Amino acid sequence: MRTVLGRPDFRLLFAALLASMAAESILLLALAVWVKDLTGSDGMAGATIFAIIAPMTLAPLVGWVVDRYRRQPFFVAANLGTAVLLSPLFAVRDRGDVWLIYVVAALYGLSYITLTAVLSGLIRQLVPSELLADANAVLQTVRQGLRLVGPLAGAGLYAAVGGWLLTALAMAGFLTAAAVVGLLRVTESTPSGAGLRWPAELSAGLRHLAGEPALRRALLGYGLGSLVMGFTESLIFAYVDQGLRRDAAFVGVLVTVQGIGGLVGGLFSATVVRRTGEVGTLAAGVTFFGPAALALAYPRLWLGVVALLLAGMSLPLTMVGLNTLVQRRTPPGLLGRVAATSEALVSGPQAVSIGAGALLVGVLDYRLLFALVGMITTLAGGYLWQGRHLTPPPQPRPRIPAPRRPVAATALPPAAVDHEVVVATRRRRAQ
Repeated sequence: MRTVLGRPDFRLLFAALLASMAAESILLLALAVWVKDLTGSDGMAGATIFAIIAPMTLAPLVGWVVDRYRRQPFFVAANLGTAVLLSPLFAVRDRGDVWLIYVVAALYGLSYITLTAVLSGLIRQLVPSELLADANAVLQTVRQGLRLVGPLAGAGLYAAVGGWLLTALAMAGFLTAAAVVGLLRVTESTPSGAGLRWPAELSAGLRHLAGEPALRRALLGYGLGSLVMGFTESLIFAYVDQGLRRDAAFVGVLVTVQGIGGLVGGLFSATVVRRTGEVGTLAAGVTFFGPAALALAYPRLWLGVVALLLAGMSLPLTMVGLNTLVQRRTPPGLLGRVAATSEALVSGPQAVSIGAGALLVGVLDYRLLFALVGMITTLAGGYLWQGRHLTPPPQPRPRIPAPRRPVAATALPPAAVDHEVVVATRRRRAQ
């Protein structure tokens, strides 16, 4: 990681993303808390998260737009636009204004897809191929660190002073990101508008994902795991209540433990990519979730701590493996569409599984559901591991020995000098 952070251009991008990710982390949970406070309804609060996820269906269109413009100015414009779209939150006063929060949440979800797609291409332009895993690992480590404090800080700020300060801080984060990225000096050519007709262009990202063997296996395996991973968002409350017999607030302690695991996974994810390749790293991340879920089916606190550390390590490994794979195996002109589509193909099943988990936990024993999650994610990880040969780890460069200095004739011992004279004399006689 030191190598990639030693690059001045990436340091600037890193500073910008630190500001925008901090804004993102304090905003997400606070919007749902705001709706809950205004309406008193858990369902309406949960609908806020759905409003953020719903724009994932527009991922191919968003990626197509991203691929038609240069990355740096588009990234600046997208951050400025995100700051502006948050401004209606200043007008929220009572229950009748909840619709404004939903509109902002949906627009923010659209912005999130856009920033994810353009960021993937910007990183690829700033960082050489051999450092892509390190760059993605740095960003995931910071993201996991912010997950420890950001959502709780956002909810605390809202409880203390209301939504106006929260909105102002989030806007400041996106404005800072736009200003810092504007300082970058990136040599980019304007993408050509010529090519296939727009229906074919929209589906080009999906066709590339289906036609590239490593990407196809990665998304099939990770998508299968995502279909059940979201169950744990609801199951963890049942685990704490019914299993550990503790108050629901103890979930915050376990989330902190998971965040520590995320930091560890982020720090080591680049090394895992170098040892096992991108698909191997993705396989390790999905597989870690298996024994973690199986351990949570047996309610013991010490076992739960170990399980959540493993679950925390899982996320950065999967994201670094997948993001690096997309960046290395996708032509630059398609990267926006492929990044946006892959994000949708992973986040979509996970969103469905969150809703399904909320329904199933009221019908089935949470331990049975944890066991189901553990078995399916282990199978998904095994499927991915079988395809690790599709992205073999880079071979170390062979060391070239330094050329030997020629030995001076005067430095030869007498016996060697005599031998050379005899050989030369024989050659002359043969002629």
